Amino acid sequence: MERRSALKNIGGLLLAPSLALGKTKSTAKPSLRIAHITDVHLKDKFDAPARFTRCLHHLQQQTPKVDMVLNGGDIVFDMNKENIGTINDQWKLVQNIMKNECSLPVHYCLGNHDIWWYEDDKGQAIYGKKYALDKLQLVKPYYSMVKNGWKIIVLDSVHLDIDNTWYIGKLGDEQLNWLSEELKATDANMPVMVMSHIPILTALLMIEDDIVNKWTMLGGDMHTDTAKIINLFYQHPNVKLCVSGHLHMRDKVVYNNVTYLCNGAVSGAWWEGNRRETAPGYGLIDLYADGTFEEKYVNY
Repeated sequence: MERRSALKNIGGLLLAPSLALGKTKSTAKPSLRIAHITDVHLKDKFDAPARFTRCLHHLQQQTPKVDMVLNGGDIVFDMNKENIGTINDQWKLVQNIMKNECSLPVHYCLGNHDIWWYEDDKGQAIYGKKYALDKLQLVKPYYSMVKNGWKIIVLDSVHLDIDNTWYIGKLGDEQLNWLSEELKATDANMPVMVMSHIPILTALLMIEDDIVNKWTMLGGDMHTDTAKIINLFYQHPNVKLCVSGHLHMRDKVVYNNVTYLCNGAVSGAWWEGNRRETAPGYGLIDLYADGTFEEKYVNY
C-alpha cells in the first residue's frame, strides 16, 4: 500500500498556508524560536536537494534568528521495502546537506518512511527503526529535553499494525507510561511542547472528495490512542502545543486549551507541487517564558 494511495482522498480545509492561524500573543521577547520542518522526503529527484537547501537557507535567514530546528520525520523519501543501496543513498544525501547547509542544532523524530519494513529481511540487524536511529545517533525514538524554560517532548508515533505489514499511529503501553511519568516529573509551571510525526488530533481526515454519508479514517493517518493522550494532557495543563506533519497539509485544532498543529510539508506533494491548498513550507514557532506562543506557516 503506497503512502500516496492511502492519502489521495484526504482534503485540506482549515488551511491558511502562508498565515498564522490564530496566535497566542505575548509582548515579551521569545524564549525560544523554533523552525519545525517535516516530511522532507529527500531523494535525488525532482530537484529536491536544491529545493530543500533553499528551505534551510530561508529558515536560517529569519529575523529574529531561529534557535533550533525540529524535524518531524519522513526525513528520507522512503525506506519501506527498499533495497539497502537505495536507503544508503538517501541517507547520505540527508547527511551531506545537513552538514553543509545547516548550522543550527536539529532534533529529529521518526516518520513512517524512515523505517525499514521489508517482510523478507526481518532478520537483518538494521530492520525496523534501528537503521534510522543509528544515522540520527538516537538511542531511543522518543525522548525529552529542556530548552530555555520549555520542555520539548519528542514522541515515536509509528508502529506496526496488527498484521505486521503496515503501520498505525499510536504510542503503545510502554511509551504512554513513559510519557505519563515524564509529565509528572515536569514542574507544573514549566510549559510543554510535544512533537510527533503522525498527528495526535487533526481535522484534516474529515475532508475528502465525493463524500456520500460517511468519512474514511485510517489508523495510520491519526493516532488511534488520541483519547488516552488527550486525557493525559488534561491532567497536565502545562502541555500547551503539539506539532506534527505526516498529512502534508496545514491545519490547527485547539482542544482543552492544547493547540494541535499539523504543519504541512517541506516537500509539498512529495516534491510535485502543492498538497491540495497547502504549498511547501515549514512552521515558525516563538515560545515565551509565560507559556504562550506565536506560530505561523511559512512558504519558502
